[in-house]
Amino acid sequence: MKLCFIGAAHEVTGSCTYINACGKSFLVDFGMEQGVDVYENTQVPTSPSNIDFVLLTHAHIDHSGLLPLLYAGGFKGEIHCTSATADLCAIMLRDSAHIQEFESEWRSRKARRKGQDNIEPLYTINDAEGAIRLLVPHSYDERVDICDGISVRYIDAGHLLGSSSIELTLTEEGQTRVIVFSGDIGNKHQPLLRDPQFLKKADYAVMESTYGNRLHSRPADYAKALAEVLQRTFDRGGNVVIPSFAVGRTQEMLYFLRQVKEHGLVKGHDGFPVYVDSPLAIEATGIFMRNKSSCYDEEAMSYVSRGINPIQFDDLKLAVTSDESRAINFDRVPKVIISASGMCEAGRIKHHLKHNLWRQECTVVFVGYQAAATLGRSLCDGAKRVKLFGEDISVCAEITILPGVSGHADKDGLDEWISHLERPKKVFVNHGEGAISEQYTQHLRDDMGLDAYCPFSGAELDLITGEFTQAEPIYITRTAKPSTAYQRLVASLDRLTAIVQSSKGLTNKELGKMADTIANLCSKWQP
Repeated sequence: MKLCFIGAAHEVTGSCTYINACGKSFLVDFGMEQGVDVYENTQVPTSPSNIDFVLLTHAHIDHSGLLPLLYAGGFKGEIHCTSATADLCAIMLRDSAHIQEFESEWRSRKARRKGQDNIEPLYTINDAEGAIRLLVPHSYDERVDICDGISVRYIDAGHLLGSSSIELTLTEEGQTRVIVFSGDIGNKHQPLLRDPQFLKKADYAVMESTYGNRLHSRPADYAKALAEVLQRTFDRGGNVVIPSFAVGRTQEMLYFLRQVKEHGLVKGHDGFPVYVDSPLAIEATGIFMRNKSSCYDEEAMSYVSRGINPIQFDDLKLAVTSDESRAINFDRVPKVIISASGMCEAGRIKHHLKHNLWRQECTVVFVGYQAAATLGRSLCDGAKRVKLFGEDISVCAEITILPGVSGHADKDGLDEWISHLERPKKVFVNHGEGAISEQYTQHLRDDMGLDAYCPFSGAELDLITGEFTQAEPIYITRTAKPSTAYQRLVASLDRLTAIVQSSKGLTNKELGKMADTIANLCSKWQP
């Protein structure tokens, strides 16, 4: 039994862990890296076609976003997750593939004008559809036997609709080990979703540390705090622009805005419009309602029991088409604009920032984590000018951060999660910026007496002996990160290898034809 840390090691995004046990090779998450990468991840130590299955904690792209690439490389196993995660992945992976194709076409047009080659997408809509077909949904707290010797249980992590911690039980040659993966641990007392649930026993724990060095300072009355921002902005004739993750954070903001309207917390601007300008967010909002019985908390369900949709209200306007999106900024009525992406790196939010950042009467409200080197982080850090669509934009709008609306537990929440486990043999801290992960690991050692480690990508754990082998960090240089075209080429090579390995039953004529085709291909591209 071996476990290898692949992604989100000393980094926040790109979650991935590889396990070889009971004659099977499988992954826990396979996420896309977002923002600036500091370390280069080691490769999964086998080809996609040799991966037997994937266990998925939740639908966020930094945990699920490379599943279509895995499919493109020849993976045909099952992807196990909760029912709500399967529903969300169906829209989020399609959206991610659409972004890949759109951006590759946009970059290709620029490249062609310079006489350069086209830019290939990392993966396509067809790859995303293939991965979606492999999703296998499960209920919370259900014990699932994946195969002989391997069973899993999904526990509500309270981070996102359908998010889970995974309890993995492995039995091989009379030896049983229980490994717990926290996934992303949710913040307590959040709107809509239940608080994180806890696990009691594990031999080894792998846990996130996104906010492992800070405490959330949530306002006592979040709806009131939000209303104060709306009031002063509307009074001066401006718009409130909220960059928001389409799935999760947008629905939470709609919940708070419903309370603002329901209790008349904004005076003199009755019927102020709220625009949700994100097709993905609109689809996700429907999925939230379909999964309410398994994921909503008591407060949200009290609305449902009275026949009220807690994330819908009068004057809520949905912008689906590009024309509807563009029209928002030509209407001078003060309004709320919620748009993705939450870190302002892509999507329609960039257009709304272009139209509102230079207006001193407007406000941009950040309600979620902003990764290093993103546009959102720059604005939060006080940037006076930013570049949008090749144009320099002066930042005159009020920039406000409403703390506490975080999908991640703070340091106290992380401590509470790990405290419920009965002293695991080892704890591994990942999914956090390097210094934060190291700091939280030291806290687990010094203050909680745990045998804790902060792995780099490539580090290995022998699940039988408990021996842990740390890897050396590999720092990324500007030329080190492979292009999407190269990544697709590697995936194609994996797929070709799988085809060759499965061709033993073919006739000599068929094998000869295959060999000639590969030889001709090699001759064409041989330097």
